[in-house]
Amino acid sequence: MKIKTVFIAEDEPLARETLRDWIHDHPQLRLIGEAADGASALKNIDLMMPDAVFMDIQMPEMNGLEVVKRLAHLPEFIFTTAYDQFAVTAFELNAVDYLLKPFSRERFDAAANRLQEVSTPSAEALQLTLKQALEPDTSVLKRILVRDRGHIFPLAMDEIEYLKSEEKYTVIAARKKTFLVRIGLSELSARLDPCKFIRIHRSTLVNLDFVESMKADEQSQLQLQMRDGTRLVANREASKMLRNMSI
Repeated sequence: MKIKTVFIAEDEPLARETLRDWIHDHPQLRLIGEAADGASALKNIDLMMPDAVFMDIQMPEMNGLEVVKRLAHLPEFIFTTAYDQFAVTAFELNAVDYLLKPFSRERFDAAANRLQEVSTPSAEALQLTLKQALEPDTSVLKRILVRDRGHIFPLAMDEIEYLKSEEKYTVIAARKKTFLVRIGLSELSARLDPCKFIRIHRSTLVNLDFVESMKADEQSQLQLQMRDGTRLVANREASKMLRNMSI
């Protein structure tokens, strides 16, 4: 049985600790390094040249897909993330496996065992699939995974009432709650159904299915009354567009 060296790229301390403990339980794996952000992962993976990497996708400074794009040394990858929309991209990169958080010990063991069954693709082949996979994805999202009180669960896009930008994060209103996700509004907006979601402001998108009514204010800007009681104001351009959409 060949022993494979592995590296962990994960920004969450608890997740790193769990991966570390589980890796140590597999005699065919030897942990040689860790990183808590994308920049450190890029530097240390090229330096240590592990056989395989457990790669988180959403990390500070540089996401996991960008790290893969810039690596000179190309190991095998097991991607770990809370966002299922990256699964297709991960497998286009010839990933050994894709662990969707929170994953079980049984699921981890299956991924670790798969490392013994696969051979590392050539650098040329991986770079080609990487170039193809990192092309902008314009497909419409069906769901997103969100966190709430320590739990992660799928949220259908049809359940979202509105989205608001908050620096590098996006606030999502759904199920009478708000969720903060580490994805920019511009990135999300490109993957939303344009027949449902309308940008009413530079920092706000609304799902028209959850708009109770609209009424013009003194500046002729439409005030949107949402079903949950929230009031949102459309800028002049969006107000004009919404008026033109009316019958």
